[in-house]
Amino acid sequence: MTTSQIPEEMNAVVLDSYSGVEALRVENRPIPKPGPNQVLVKVAASPINPSDLAFLEGSYGFKKKTPTVPGFEGSGTIVAVGSGMMGRYLMGKHVACVSQGEGDGVWAEYVVTSTTLAFPLSSSVSLEEGAMSAVNPLTAMAFLDIAKAGKNKIIVQTAAASALGQMVNRIFQNNGIQIINIVRREAQADLLKKIGAEIILNSTDTNFSKELKETCRQHQAHLAFDAVAGPLTLQVLNAMPHHSKVTVYGGLSFKAAQADPGDLIFQGKSVDGFWLTSWMGKKNLLQSLQLWQRAQKLLTTDLKSEVRERYPLFEAQKAVKEYQNQMTGGKVLLVPEME
Repeated sequence: MTTSQIPEEMNAVVLDSYSGVEALRVENRPIPKPGPNQVLVKVAASPINPSDLAFLEGSYGFKKKTPTVPGFEGSGTIVAVGSGMMGRYLMGKHVACVSQGEGDGVWAEYVVTSTTLAFPLSSSVSLEEGAMSAVNPLTAMAFLDIAKAGKNKIIVQTAAASALGQMVNRIFQNNGIQIINIVRREAQADLLKKIGAEIILNSTDTNFSKELKETCRQHQAHLAFDAVAGPLTLQVLNAMPHHSKVTVYGGLSFKAAQADPGDLIFQGKSVDGFWLTSWMGKKNLLQSLQLWQRAQKLLTTDLKSEVRERYPLFEAQKAVKEYQNQMTGGKVLLVPEME
């Protein structure tokens, strides 16, 4: 596609207010133009992630002025660039992309983003795989790096049957690190068993807290990654030995993470947070490129994502509700070209 072939208008999913899925609609908008060190991506696909759900509810780390286009990640082809050497290099390439902190997101036919947020895809990675190649795969690799840096032989993870949780299981297993997996349903436990998970606890069981404490103490698990927050953070922190840490990276419970002052004061335990954007921001360009190359090599194995459903943009509300109702068992994609 040449610049002259780019239409003047596009369809885009728009969020009118931070009140959830019912505030979504589709409208016709002018196609944005890339500025200096920016690119215009013709979007191929974009997944719905927990971070997107938080954004729709206004509970993500930032808000944009509404109406705004949601969607944090996706993939596509770069069809126009602004000034800058990197843009010229990326022109015409298939990329995974992440939306900017300011400006519209990826749930549209076209999106403008920074050259630093457009990652070239290798020829072995499809556009659909590329759409899911940034947020979850890079987070799983970050967790592995964090665990290795702390010389952890075992970790705890909540929401263990999620797409990210399954990635963490596969990549940790292949790096010799055990996982204490926490799920909410037996079907989720069965799913994890199929990919080789050995330690799985159901948080709805009446003896869950006791089993969790016994398991954490037996295996000396000092690090946990928590996607749920709320009371579960308290349960996990309380179950772990002295000088343990829970890293909260999500809020699926939509409740504040809880902690016992006694754990913090007398047992040297701690709670901190993880945000992929901040973690990546501490890496230089070479480190970021190396991490991206490592991730791409694993997209069809350890870091693969299954796709459960594909929806066109005009069915965005239905797509989000589908994902809200069942967040395991495969990703839900918005695919503009289905229209």
